[in-house]
Amino acid sequence: MHADALTPGVHAGRLPPAQYAKNFCDAHPPLTLAQAKIEADRCYYCFDAPCQTACPTGIDVPSFIHRIADDNPRGAARTILESNPLGGMCARVCPTEVLCEQACVRNTHEDKPVEIGLLQRYATDHLMAHPGAPLFTRAADTGRRVAVVGAGPAGLACAHGLARLGHSVVLMDASPKLGGLNEYGMATYKTTGGFAQKEVAWLLSIGGIEVRHGVALGREFQLEALTKEYDAVFLGLGLAGVNSIGIAEPQASGLRNAVDFIAELRQASNPATVPVGRRVVVIGGGMTAVDAAVQSKKLGAESVTIVYRRGAFEMGASHHEQAWALENGVHIHHWASPTQLLADGGQISGVEFGRMHMADGKLGATGEHFVLEADLVLKAIGQTLVAQPLGSALELKGGRIVTDAEGQTSHAKVWAGGDCRFGGRDLTVEAVEHGKVAAHSIHSALSGFTA
Repeated sequence: MHADALTPGVHAGRLPPAQYAKNFCDAHPPLTLAQAKIEADRCYYCFDAPCQTACPTGIDVPSFIHRIADDNPRGAARTILESNPLGGMCARVCPTEVLCEQACVRNTHEDKPVEIGLLQRYATDHLMAHPGAPLFTRAADTGRRVAVVGAGPAGLACAHGLARLGHSVVLMDASPKLGGLNEYGMATYKTTGGFAQKEVAWLLSIGGIEVRHGVALGREFQLEALTKEYDAVFLGLGLAGVNSIGIAEPQASGLRNAVDFIAELRQASNPATVPVGRRVVVIGGGMTAVDAAVQSKKLGAESVTIVYRRGAFEMGASHHEQAWALENGVHIHHWASPTQLLADGGQISGVEFGRMHMADGKLGATGEHFVLEADLVLKAIGQTLVAQPLGSALELKGGRIVTDAEGQTSHAKVWAGGDCRFGGRDLTVEAVEHGKVAAHSIHSALSGFTA
């Protein structure tokens, strides 16, 4: 290990320069042509395909795989993107192991399902590299204008769907780049080569979408004004708030939100410039916790530990993601909850945890405690909707926006989707489906509307 990796405190450049390129290369390299054809030939092309049913966006999986087998990747990409306009990103970050691939009938005959995610990536990557004529074109201009607030997966899918149907869209986002979590919230090794922005460029190429960067609901514009200025509004706000860990947080360096750490790394021109601790503790059990922990290790941290208050089966991160963390040298400590953050001289020095257990069906403390030394503590215990800009205009439940099955809120002119919508699973692919369905619902509403 590089000498700087053993230096206490939070520092950048812990590894030799060449090591960063190796650590942050594509975690799952794409299939070659030969590999793609071999894998496609493993598909049974089921008529009543359970993999398609398991896909939140309903991609016709057997059809796109059959096109790959027939050496027609463009046709495969069209089949994918017709159902999921962000099919390229979903192929990289979607938990296919618990969705389409888990449903693959190959699982009943052998241990290994068809690699649906990698085949989906093969087709969409081929299209991005060889775009050719546009796959989709806009319908005739309807004269209707729709505001889409938030350019994450839900907002992008909705904007693209509305533009295809002939509506004019104004896409607004508070960040300098479009993409939401696809750009700022995913592990760097999952989306190499600036793919998020390539996909955004493809989505915008449909035309009819005006982009406004650096504007936020409740700051540059208000919901009430949007409902008066536009024929409809779609909210893809995501979850911008971060949950508290429920204990006192000292004014000390070395304590960060995991989402901010991930975003900094994603936007860094060189991962060597991103500081990381020698001993890192990540509090939480979801995908964000795993992404933050693994990337801390890849940045040169000597010891990285995820601490979660319940057991492995209750973790938000899938079994696949947990295994990925362990494979990369991350320790996972279950049944422990933070009780005190320790600091020395204005610098985080560790975390005291209380051991937890289940008693009479309820989570409780055992009374035992232990301390993990740390110079960097990353909080990854979930995010919340910042609801204040919504005022009392929309019905909320569980801190999120209530909608019907098509995404329409309690306000007749407002739809919502993605993580900000109540009842979802916080999956990129589900957010895309929310945006897609809402676009068709908005279109139906506007088609029957007369000014």
